[in-house]
Amino acid sequence: MFIDIHILQSVPPSNINRDDTGSPKTAIYGGVRRARVSSQSWKRATRKRFNDTLDKSEIGFRTKRLSELLGERIRERVEGLEPESAYALASSVFKAAGKGIKMEPPKVDKKAPAKPDESKYLVFLSAAQLESLADLAAAAHREGAELDKKRVKEVFTADNSIDVALFGRMIADDAELNVDASVQVAHAISVHAVEQEFDYFTAVDDFGEANQEPGAGMIGTIEFSSSTLYRFATINVAGLEKNLGDRAATARAAAAFVDFFVRSMPSGKANTFANFTLPEVVMINIREDQPVSLVGAFEDSIATGAEHGGIPSRAAAKLARHDAEIAEAYGSASACFFTSAGVSAETLAGRGEAIAFSNLVQQVSNTVSAWDPAG
Repeated sequence: MFIDIHILQSVPPSNINRDDTGSPKTAIYGGVRRARVSSQSWKRATRKRFNDTLDKSEIGFRTKRLSELLGERIRERVEGLEPESAYALASSVFKAAGKGIKMEPPKVDKKAPAKPDESKYLVFLSAAQLESLADLAAAAHREGAELDKKRVKEVFTADNSIDVALFGRMIADDAELNVDASVQVAHAISVHAVEQEFDYFTAVDDFGEANQEPGAGMIGTIEFSSSTLYRFATINVAGLEKNLGDRAATARAAAAFVDFFVRSMPSGKANTFANFTLPEVVMINIREDQPVSLVGAFEDSIATGAEHGGIPSRAAAKLARHDAEIAEAYGSASACFFTSAGVSAETLAGRGEAIAFSNLVQQVSNTVSAWDPAG
């Protein structure tokens, strides 16, 4: 089972995902320049909603500061253990996991106090995995025994948190520690051509103003654009269940991802633009063959301008038409349901059942719970 999530979302003047020069990211598609928001940016925004909403025991930590994170948990289990010793013990735990996790002292000023070792790369671990590793380390310390390397590796393959199960873990030098991501997220692109605009701004020096000094204390420019975006993500339900090992947890994780992915918004320049919107269309296709993006609906970009009318409604009509064409040529999704706001449900008529978003999330959970892999 694959849960395909198709979203149309209008974003006002904003710069939610910048490139290395500070400009909003773009891409050429269909021969014209589109606004673009990277998949990494939207996955990060989704993960933050996980962190802000779910219980801490259900989520993971992606960090280089493994020794510090694990060391504090070891100290909770071994009374009187000095921080330096706990951090060294924690570092040895990750070294015991194999060659994939390289621990080394962080680069700091030679005159600065020593800090706990850090991993060479960011490593994604669940809270449950950290607790299990702390138990192993504390037990080995009390018994004066060597760490069981096999048991340490086993911890990395059990008790994945929801976010680790969804987004995966990549350890380039040791595939045994990897967790295959069960979610794939596309770069969001605008359904129409865009042109970057510039905001010239000034900032006033309050003290200078009080003393009637002319001129601004600071001047600058910010690039921005506005767009209607097509967003796409897909959940591999079989892969998610393999990572979590439990059907109820799988249904809950799939529903949570749909909820948080739809509602999330990358935070770039949010204080400047306050570009907080919700989608006009969220359409879920349940497929049993393969994931299918509907981005092809917008390869021919939508014309802009007041004389053409609103973009979201025209984009929804193109999305529905392309979905119907895909279904006719390659086969229909096994189920489809959608939520619309600001776009008439009639625009998507024939593509599934129109329901409120809270019901859509519940429908995802129910569909996964009732799924029979054997057909």
